[in-house]
Amino acid sequence: MAQGVGGCAECSKAFDYVWDVVWSRNPLDHRNLLVACRRVRDLVAQQGYDLVHVHTPVAAFVTRLAVRGLRLTGRPRVIYTAHGFHFYRGGPQPRGAVLRALEKLAGRWTDHLVVINREDQQAAYRLLPRERVWHMPGVGIDLERYSPAAVPESEVARVRQQLRLGPEHRLLLMVAEFNPGKRHRDAVAALARQGQAEARLAFAGTGPLMEETRQLAMALGVADRVYFLGFRPDIPSLVRASVAVVLPSEREGLPRSIMESLSLGVPVIGTRIRGIVDLLEGGGGLLVPVGDVVALAEAMTRVLDKPHEAREMGRRGRECMADFDLRKVIAMHEVLYDAALRSA
Repeated sequence: MAQGVGGCAECSKAFDYVWDVVWSRNPLDHRNLLVACRRVRDLVAQQGYDLVHVHTPVAAFVTRLAVRGLRLTGRPRVIYTAHGFHFYRGGPQPRGAVLRALEKLAGRWTDHLVVINREDQQAAYRLLPRERVWHMPGVGIDLERYSPAAVPESEVARVRQQLRLGPEHRLLLMVAEFNPGKRHRDAVAALARQGQAEARLAFAGTGPLMEETRQLAMALGVADRVYFLGFRPDIPSLVRASVAVVLPSEREGLPRSIMESLSLGVPVIGTRIRGIVDLLEGGGGLLVPVGDVVALAEAMTRVLDKPHEAREMGRRGRECMADFDLRKVIAMHEVLYDAALRSA
């Protein structure tokens, strides 16, 4: 079952059945409780599912609320994968306390909770008994697809030619939606402060703050060195064309863009927050404090000035990603599903 896919053709190919449910990511939207909750409950009851695996906070809460009464019969077993709790170390406390309380409530309707970073793992122990908390390396990464050998040099050359990069130009890349939590503004400000004329910064992604970030680049005098690429289907080629990938976020779960970059042997400059720390602790990149533009600029300068060190970080990052191999993650889910069904 898939929620809120909007008739996605790819979802229809991937799943045996796709059920569209009208819901909103806004937790205050009345449709979640008045429409989505009833629809999900009816679908689960009619189809007789043995397992319900939910993702994303709002959809997960609504679904667990919807099926809580059905669980009196022992079915379905409910699994929730938290892709980063919305309460986190350093986050806003009043809001975090409310969200923590809601997750505690929903824990009553949850048989197994999957977390993807160590900070959330510790938080999860206060929500469910330890034996029902599972730590997994995210959704995994296809190490064959995201491999340096899988990206031809001709593709790297094509990207650099498309961006009109000469041999002297060094590219930094950020792959993220333009929203406040990703802090694109810090990357632009760090590029301006870093000051190397040959450095270039590319943003792959779209979002509500894209135009505001473009205006900032103009105001700081680096508009000619910053590229706004929008949605790109060739992320591996862009990554391989870059010296490093930058992610100055203030909140993450286990960022996919960093997993892909490290798998491709390209180092990362990231903030010292949950998820990013988990991925970079093996030496695959550099960590800086959230919002510290000076430290971010210095990290940029370091990877630009020390290419041998940058390549070594990329090599170590690739080695560390063996633990995040997609096949391992699939095997871990098979064990989880078996345990959930046997505990019914």
